[in-house]
Formats: sequence, structure tokens, C-alpha cells
Amino acid sequence: MASKSALAFSISRRVSLMNTGSIDAGHLKAFIERIERLEEEKRALAEDIKEVYAEAKGTGYDVKIMRKIVSLRRQDRHKRKEEEEILDIYLSALGMS
Repeated sequence: MASKSALAFSISRRVSLMNTGSIDAGHLKAFIERIERLEEEKRALAEDIKEVYAEAKGTGYDVKIMRKIVSLRRQDRHKRKEEEEILDIYLSALGMS
């Protein structure tokens, strides 16, 4: 999240650009091209990940469970423990534990 001073600078910069009508087209184009390259890399990586899951599925692994494990490993250990404890409490309350 941007700080107040960064946000104020951003707003000031936009107002200045609107008032002067001066935009550095080269700089803008460079940003756009960088974003486009990164988006393409992101698509390629997503395809690679999809292929790894397909390969794992082909060898008998449950991809749904693997995705859950990847998601759990991304979480902070303490946050994950807290969520597991709450889940256990809720399951117990519903007679499902």
C-alpha cells in the first residue's frame, strides 16, 4: 500500500501532466512494453505449472490435493495453525470430527 506522501506525489504528478499536456511517450512506452513482457512470462509460467500438474496427475497424484498443499505452504505457519484450529472447532460443533 502506498504511503500518504507517495500518493500525494502521484496525484500531484497526474495533475501536472494534465495541466501541461506533456507526457514522456518514450517513458510511457517503456513501461507498457515491460508490462506486456511480464504478462507474457506470466502466461508461459502458468502453462508450465499446468503441465507439471498434468504430469503429476498422469503418475497417479491427486492434483486437487497437491494444489491445496501448495496453497497451505504459501501461508504463514501461525496463520495456518490458527485456521486449522478454527476449522476443527467448527467441524466439532457440527459433529463432523
